[in-house]
Amino acid sequence: MSAIPYSVLDLVPVPEGSVPAESFRHSLDLARHAEQWGYHRYWLAEHHNMPGIASAATSVLIGHLAGGTSTLRLGAGGIMLPNHSPLVIAEQFGTLASLYPGRIDLGLGRAPGTDQRTMQALRRQRSGEVDDFPADVRELIRYFGDQPGAVQAV
Repeated sequence: MSAIPYSVLDLVPVPEGSVPAESFRHSLDLARHAEQWGYHRYWLAEHHNMPGIASAATSVLIGHLAGGTSTLRLGAGGIMLPNHSPLVIAEQFGTLASLYPGRIDLGLGRAPGTDQRTMQALRRQRSGEVDDFPADVRELIRYFGDQPGAVQAV
C-alpha cells in the first residue's frame, strides 16, 4: 500500500430510471471493495433537494456502510453546519462513533450547499448564515467535550 492514505468520495448517484435504494446497495458494494483494496477512508457528501444524488441523510448512510464493513473509516465530507443544529450533529456522530469506535470522521462545511428554500426547510428557526459557522463549530466542540453543560449530546 502507498504511503499516502487513499479515500473514496461518494455522492451516492441515482441514475435516471433508478431508485435510491439501488444506489445505497451500490455504495455499500463500493465501500466493501474499497476496504478490500486497502483504502483508508470513505467519504459521503451532503446534498439536499437533488433527485440525482441520494446522500442527503449522510449520517444514516454512514451507519449503513459502517454496518457493512469492518475496518474502513467512514466520514462526512462534509456536513454543512448552517443546515443543522450542532446538537443534532453531535448526537448523530457521537452515536456513530460509539457504535463504530475509531471508524467515524466528521467533516464540516460552512456553505448552505443548497438553494434558499431548501436551506430554510432544513433549519426553520435560524437563517443558517455562514457567519454563524464559527459559533456553531464552538458549540459542536463543546458537546464533544468532557465538561457537561446545561444541554448534553447523548
